[in-house]
Amino acid sequence: MSYTSPEFDPPQQRRFRRAPLAVGLAALVPGALLGWVVYEGVGRSGGSSGGAGQAGAAAPKSAGAVPGDDAKVPSASPSAGGPLRGKVVVIDPGHNPGNFQHTSEINQQVNIGTNWKECDTTGTSTNAGYSEARFTLDVADRLRTLLEKQGATVKLTHDGDQPAWGPCVTKRAEIGNAAHADAAISIHADGAPEGDRGFHVILPASVHSGAADTRPIVASSRTLGERIESDFAKVTGSAPSNYVGNGTGLDVRQDLGGLNLSTVPKVFIECGNMRDSKDAALLTSGAWRQKAAQGMSEGIVSFLRG
Repeated sequence: MSYTSPEFDPPQQRRFRRAPLAVGLAALVPGALLGWVVYEGVGRSGGSSGGAGQAGAAAPKSAGAVPGDDAKVPSASPSAGGPLRGKVVVIDPGHNPGNFQHTSEINQQVNIGTNWKECDTTGTSTNAGYSEARFTLDVADRLRTLLEKQGATVKLTHDGDQPAWGPCVTKRAEIGNAAHADAAISIHADGAPEGDRGFHVILPASVHSGAADTRPIVASSRTLGERIESDFAKVTGSAPSNYVGNGTGLDVRQDLGGLNLSTVPKVFIECGNMRDSKDAALLTSGAWRQKAAQGMSEGIVSFLRG
């Protein structure tokens, strides 16, 4: 995945004028030759060609995105004195931009306890071509920065082009479990018909089947989801989904491997409907995505602080 970074003019080289630096007459010594020593300082002509200035230009973005709007922020060290010091949060950006080039790998079937499903999927996109995978990575980067400023240790299930595809939904759950996360969130955007609008948070159902046993995390995940739903609505101004959850902004599912196989409090969030033109206008706005990350952050902080 390519993120546009701020573009800067190439540094200008220093220019020097061509001029004699010194002209000296050597002393006349018996038996020696009379000579003049002339030293001329030669300066390199500066300036950059137009072609050189384009060498570091970012690749064009997909249609429907706002140029320069994505935020690829270097991960900062957790704030030593933040209120989330000692807390671990795992962020799972839904899908992966590379999945389109690895269809055979992501179509492999994996066991999620209740049934078998594809390892991963490509996700959806706006009608103009702004992909869900790109959206989720951008919001995940923004959320990571906000949580680290609060002192949390933050781990992502994937970041940019690493790994090149996936990971599988089973692995995504495993990453949160191995980190002993205090909270985990999987970020998504929906692909429903035009007119279906709003966000919803997905909670794990009580599942006890095969490798899946969500019973220990159902209550805590619901609390996490309710906090995120409330703060997301408050910060973004978005209404809960008008097609899922009966206006509550909450949904319960037992067919998602990322929830079924989790042993830590975890929820999914569908931030809006990429196929609805009004929701798409929000999802493609960097300012709105920052609000979305802020809403999630405030919900997570509220949950972790009790």
